[in-house]
Order: sequence, then C-alpha cells, then structure tokens
Amino acid sequence: MSPRPSAAAAPSASPGSPGAAPPGPPAPSRSLIPSWLPVDPYILALLGTVGLAALLPASGTAAAVANGTATGAVALLFFLYGARLSTHEAMTGLRHWRLHLTVLACTFLLFPVLGLAARGLVPTILTPDLYSGLLFLCLVPSTIQSSIAFTSIARGNVPAAICAGSFSSLAGIVVTPLLAALLLTGSGISGSGGFSADSLLKIVLQLLVPFLAGQLLRRWVGGFLVRHKKVLGYVDRGSILLVVYTAFSEGMNRGVWHLVTPARLGLLLLVEAVLLTVMLTVSWYGAKRLGFGRGDRIAIQFAGSKKSLAAGLPMASVLFGAHASLAVLPLMLFHQMQLMVCAVLARRRARDPEEPAATAAPETPAPTAGGEIATPARP
Repeated sequence: MSPRPSAAAAPSASPGSPGAAPPGPPAPSRSLIPSWLPVDPYILALLGTVGLAALLPASGTAAAVANGTATGAVALLFFLYGARLSTHEAMTGLRHWRLHLTVLACTFLLFPVLGLAARGLVPTILTPDLYSGLLFLCLVPSTIQSSIAFTSIARGNVPAAICAGSFSSLAGIVVTPLLAALLLTGSGISGSGGFSADSLLKIVLQLLVPFLAGQLLRRWVGGFLVRHKKVLGYVDRGSILLVVYTAFSEGMNRGVWHLVTPARLGLLLLVEAVLLTVMLTVSWYGAKRLGFGRGDRIAIQFAGSKKSLAAGLPMASVLFGAHASLAVLPLMLFHQMQLMVCAVLARRRARDPEEPAATAAPETPAPTAGGEIATPARP
C-alpha cells in the first residue's frame, strides 16, 4: 500500500501492508542508507493526523459521518489486500515449510507469550489500557514489504521473506481475531467489555468477507490493481489515516488521554524496546539452533520480529471501537522503532561474511508482481 522501499533505506513509506504486491529485491548498487536513524514519513503523517484529532476532533454529525466512512474504508482495505495477495504465490513456498512455520511461531506464538508475560507490569509500569494495546500489538501479523527490503539489504533469502510475509498475512486474517477473542477479553481497555459476539460479527463482515471477496475476484481485478498501484497506494494510506482520525477523535471526546502521561509513554517505549530486542535475539539464535543457513536466518529474523501497522490499525478499529485510540498507540510506536532498529541491523548483517554454499538451504522461487515465478540473484 505504500511506495516500494529501496535497498538503500528502510521502507520508510510502508506501514507494512499485508496486501501489497511483493517487490523484487532492491539493487545493492543503489544503496543510499542514511547514517542517521530513519524516520518513517508515514509515521509523521499518522502523528499529524493524531494532532488534528486532538485539535479538531470529529463530533456529532461529523463523527457519525467519519465513523461510517471509516467502516467502509476498512472493508475496502481488506478487499484490496485480498485482491493483491496471490495465494498461489504463497503456496509456492510450501517446500520451505520449516522456515515458514518458524516465522509463524515467532509471530503468533512467541509474541503472544511475551505479551501475556508483560501482564506483570500492570499497574506499576503500564496502565491496563496501555497493556491491552501492547498485547494487541503482539497478536498482529508480520509485514511483507519492510521484511523483504531489510532481508535484501542484509543479503538474506529474499524469496523466503516474500513467502513468509504472505503466509503471515493470510494467517493473520483469521488467527489475529481468534487470539484477540481468547486473550484480550477483560485485559484492560476501559469500558470495552471484552470480546463479544458483536465484535466477531464485525470482524467477519468488515475484514473476512471483503478479504475473501478480493481473493475470489483477483483473477478479474488483479490487472487493474497492478496498473493503478500508485493511485491505489494513496487510497490505502488515506483510508488508514481516516481510521486513525476517527479513533483518536472518539478518544478525545471521551477524555481517555488524561490516562496517559509522558512518564507512562516513556515506560511503554522501554517495554517495547525490550520486546523487540528479545524477538530479534530469539529469532536469530533460535533459527541458528534449528540448523538454518545464514540467508534463511536473516529472513526469519526480519519477518519474525515485525508487526504490520497496516493490518493492525483497521483490526483495532473493529475490535476496540471507540477505545481504539489507546489500543493502537503501542503499535504505532513499535512500528517506528522496528524500522529504526532493523535499518541499522540490516546494514550490519550485510557486512557479515558469506557462509559456505554447502550449508545454505535451497531457496524458494520468488513470485513477481505479475504472478510469475522468478529466482532473483542474491544481492
């Protein structure tokens, strides 16, 4: 949904769209990674939207119109995700099933376990509301574009990163709401009342049905989406900004922001830094212990340690409703942190010596945006 990241920089324009067509590996000769830590321009747009909601929150009739439009925008987003994501291309990577299972275990098993362990930080370090947002962050699927970009920069297994991101996105459509139903009930969002049958119905109607419709119609609309990818990218990003604006407007109208102090935000950042460090460390050394080669370990580390902002924000609007503003705050902060840290880490991995070819696992063919299978040269 965002402009294609270059090999040079962190994918600063991508919020981790789970439905974006997988880009080919960026050319290493165009490396222009800045020495300073990157700031995602989309995060700046999100922060600007939060500021607008704080100064001019939608209320009354305007709020009703904004909420209705945001509901339609979420359905459109997941229709586009379904129409873009080639199930055939994802299934092509099944022969590298050990790698994909490892990434899925990091995303939907280890992350949630760590999120549950953080419950002990309430209320001394995290408020119940911020903890709910942190736990929700741990349930969100991985990214595609930024995982591919960082894997390519680090000279890892790019085809595996493409397939792993696709698998995670497909699984997240079903697994994330199910985990939310199991783990988020009574976890802390004020007045949310936990996960209900109404929430399940909203998930089916606003997320799953549009996604499946996109999958079914992909044969007929796929070419149109490819030809107009740039314009539709703006539709993606604009829809998410609208979702953020309505969520934070409701938060302002309900006065929830007096619950968050600068000190609490600082502690939240510290907790998220520890979370990211643990995931990067476990995914790297765990993959090494499982016998994966260097290229595969890089793909596992970058795909298994990330969370998708683009998938998480719409899901949060459905799951949390009027209380989504606090729920998405940890995810927004984690998204920027993972880009900054992984940009530095990818450059460091790129300087690692190559392992002997005999120890490297075979790579899966890389699907191109047009649906063909090609095997790109490792950068």
